[in-house]
Amino acid sequence: MADPETDFEPVDSGASTTYPMQCSALRKNGFVVLKGRPCKIVEMSTSKTGKHGHAKVNLVGIDIFTNKKYEDMCPSTHNMDVPAIKRLDYQLVNINDGFMALMSDNGEIREDLRVPDSDVGKEIEAKFEANDDFMVTVLRAMGEECAVATKALSSK
Repeated sequence: MADPETDFEPVDSGASTTYPMQCSALRKNGFVVLKGRPCKIVEMSTSKTGKHGHAKVNLVGIDIFTNKKYEDMCPSTHNMDVPAIKRLDYQLVNINDGFMALMSDNGEIREDLRVPDSDVGKEIEAKFEANDDFMVTVLRAMGEECAVATKALSSK
């Protein structure tokens, strides 16, 4: 039998990957969870209140990781989940077997992120082949991470 004194289940910090926001407070170019995916809002329209109740907000969003389009409708007074998004910049050190070696500001190297199968991935590989020094912007949301942009290394 397992000893309850020494057997512990690992748990996360309890910090939520999303937070609620009233539908009417959402804005274009903001973020929202549509169909369980973190999306950037590209279109938003509000219908007038009808005979039965609330004004409805029609949302169209693009998945920030897969670029798929999602649509949803929600009463303006209801809450929707907004993904907690963290944006981090890393310097690209190497590419090995499709994985990027990225160095953070404090010098730590991580090698667990794939080069994305997108235009950004092609741009990363082209700049790496040309021996450019540049930063890779990584978005983290809802337990997923992906390189989403590159930018020139600023000389200090």
